Formats: sequence, structure tokens, C-alpha cells
Amino acid sequence: MSHARVLGIVGLTALAAAAVAYAQTTVTPIPETPPVESAPLTEVATAAEATHWGDAQKGATLAGTCAACHGLDGNATDPMYPNLAGQSERYIAQQLALFRSGERNTGMAAVMKPFADMLTPQDARDVGAYYATQTAGAGVADDTLVATGPYAGMKFFQIGQQLYRSGDAARGIPACMACHGPDGTGNPGPSYPHVAGQHASYSQRRLEEYRAGTTTQSNPKLFNIMAAVTAELTDEEIGALSSYLQGLHPAAHDIAAANLAAAPAPAAAPAPAA
Repeated sequence: MSHARVLGIVGLTALAAAAVAYAQTTVTPIPETPPVESAPLTEVATAAEATHWGDAQKGATLAGTCAACHGLDGNATDPMYPNLAGQSERYIAQQLALFRSGERNTGMAAVMKPFADMLTPQDARDVGAYYATQTAGAGVADDTLVATGPYAGMKFFQIGQQLYRSGDAARGIPACMACHGPDGTGNPGPSYPHVAGQHASYSQRRLEEYRAGTTTQSNPKLFNIMAAVTAELTDEEIGALSSYLQGLHPAAHDIAAANLAAAPAPAAAPAPAA
């Protein structure tokens, strides 16, 4: 092979190697991601109705109408009406919208609808904001000993406590506290409601409605979650769970009550001079 031909082959080889090296080191720019579009934090009821975070002070005025049934501070004295104190703004606004549209039509819905009809979507958020600032009370759970059945030997509320804290994996029932929190105060983000301290009779009726699995809601996503959770619950379990919720409350409330009880009594005012 001639010297010139060898040099030519070497040259072509070097050129190919250089081309590969260049290809490997050349950076191809990735197209820029479009900037994230920001939007105001609003909830749109219709194309013409937008809302913003509720005003608790305005809500307090509007809630005066609600006091006859739900109590001055949202803690109802009559168990046929639910407690609203401590409930999240978003959940209350959503339920008022369902009453107003007629999509929630069980229980006391016929009583609620005229009041809901008087409220704009923003009014509903204002009312919700007010109740969210109120402190929820709690009742007493039923500690009667269960005599027969699969839960014999347990206190009635303990059946509900077990379901609330641990669920039942064998039946595919999740722990209630996964959504409603260990102390039952709920999760306002996905609009999981505050359930602690609720009247047992009210909770029982609602759980039975979920278990029936029938709704007229146009967006039944949250209803369907509860329908699936309650589908396998027995009457005894629903009753026990409702009783447990009635007595459930944050531990901080016990601490506050203990501190109040331990506080010294205020000094008596001095007697007026003779």
C-alpha cells in the first residue's frame, strides 16, 4: 500500500472520530417550558359568580339566622340539627350550595333550602368562615358493655373507636382518621369535614345515607368515597361509630379545661366603705 494511501485512510479515520466526538459534546437545547400560569384563589359558582376567602365578621352577622337551630356559636342544643362549630369554610359553603341546588335533599334539607336560597355563594363562604372560627364542643360516648355478637365484651363506643382508628382490612374498610384526622377535625383542603363532637343521631343518619349509596349530586365524587367506606358497615357498627364521634374531641380541649379549673378564683371586690 502506498504511503499516500495510508495517510489518506488515517486522515478519514481521524475525521470520522472528530465528527463522533463533536456529536457527543454538542448540547441540543431543550425547549423552554412555558411559564406557569397563575390564577386567583377563587371558586366559581357560575360564569358570573366568583368568590374569595370568607369574611368571618360578615359571616357572624349572617349566621344570626342559623342560631335558632345550630346554636349561637354553632353548637346545636337539639340533636336533630348538626353542630357547625369548627367546621371548615369550604365544606359549609359546598353543603349550602347543594341545599340551594336541591342536590342535597334528605333529612332536614326541606328546612335548610329556604335559608340557603337567601345566600349568595360569597355569603355561604362568609358563614363558613365564621363557623370555622368557633370551638366545637363534644358530648359523651356510650360505654355500655356489648353482651352478644362479634363485639361481645367490648364497650359500645370501642367498636367505633376501632373502626375510626384502624378500619377493617379484611373488609377493605379504611381507618376513618386517614381522612378526618386523629382528633376528628377533618381536612379542609379536600373538604373532608370536621366530625368530632357531632351528635350521634345526626352522624348515624348521614352514615346510613352513605351506606344506601343513592345520591342526586351532579358531582358525587366525595359521596362515592363515603358510600364505598360504609357499604360493609353493620347497623351496630354505624351506631357505635356515631357514638364514638360524639365523644371525640382534641386533647387540647381537655388541657384547656384542666387549666381553667385549676386557675385561682378572682379576688372578691373590696366592700364599700361605710
